Amino acid sequence: MRRLTRKWNQFTAKILDLPQDVVQDLPRITMIGNVQLYVENHRGVLHFSSEILKLELAKGTLEVCGQQLVIRAILSEEVFIEGIIDHVKYMP
Repeated sequence: MRRLTRKWNQFTAKILDLPQDVVQDLPRITMIGNVQLYVENHRGVLHFSSEILKLELAKGTLEVCGQQLVIRAILSEEVFIEGIIDHVKYMP
């Protein structure tokens, strides 16, 4: 049944020309160079320090590693990070 629901959502998104992240509850990640990161569709902050940020997602975890990381803005489903970003890792 889950597979049928996922197929139906993909079909509906394609017909209505909706972005996949909206239909499948996927995160939207925008990175500007290695100094800014904007993440939409997160479920909360699991851990934060000046070197590591871990965000809970609907289907996994996002880990951001770097130096001098600062959360500039955080909303219920959006977070804006600045600092020197070394790598971003998605763990399903």
